[in-house]
Amino acid sequence: MSIRVAVFDDNAKRREGLQMLIDSTDNMTCVGAWPDCREVVRHVMETKPDVVLMDIDMPHVDGIEGVTLIRKQFKDVKILMQTVLEDNARIFSSILAGADGYLLKQTQPGKLIEGIVEVTQGGAPMTPVIAAKVLKLFAQRGSNSKTIDFQLSERELEILKLLAEGYSYKIIAARCNISYATVNTHVSHIYEKLQVKGVASAVNLAVREGLI
Repeated sequence: MSIRVAVFDDNAKRREGLQMLIDSTDNMTCVGAWPDCREVVRHVMETKPDVVLMDIDMPHVDGIEGVTLIRKQFKDVKILMQTVLEDNARIFSSILAGADGYLLKQTQPGKLIEGIVEVTQGGAPMTPVIAAKVLKLFAQRGSNSKTIDFQLSERELEILKLLAEGYSYKIIAARCNISYATVNTHVSHIYEKLQVKGVASAVNLAVREGLI
C-alpha cells in the first residue's frame, strides 16, 4: 500500500522538490502541499495523509500550532517536523505538541524517505544532533520531576528510551537482541500502562513524568 504524504512548507521551491521526491519514490505519493497551516484541518481531512511533513517557520499559522491543530482531530496521522534550526525550545515544543519525529532540512533525500517509512512503522526518526538535544532536554526535565510509578519493567523503559531517540522497531529489536514481534508486544504494554495510543504521546508523558 502506498504511503500518503502531505507537505506544509512556505518555500515554494522546496515544496515542489519534496513533491517530486515523494512521487518518484516507490509506494509513496504526495497528496498535497501547502505554504502554511491556516486550513490544515481541512487539508488533512480531505487528503487523508498517513504522514505530514511539517515546516516549523511558516507565516500566519506556524508548524507547531499546525501540529496542535492536527492532533486535536487526527490522532493516527504521523507528523515529521522539518526546520533549518537546532533550537531547543522549538524542538521541545514540537514534540510536546505531538510531533512523531524531527529532521533538519539539510537531511539527505534518502534519509528523509527512510524517516517517512520509519515513522509509519512506529518509529520516531530524528536527525542525530536533534536526538542528542532531546535526550539532554529529557534529562534536565526528568531531574526536576517527581516520577509516578507506572510499573514499567526495565526492558520497557529501555525500549521507551530508544523510541524517544528515534529508533525504529527493527533497530530496537537488533539492539535489544529480541524479535520484532517482541518489541511490538513491549510497546503495546507500554501504551497500556501509560494509557496512551502512540509514540508521541508515550514520549510526551515520559518527559513530563521524568521516566526517561
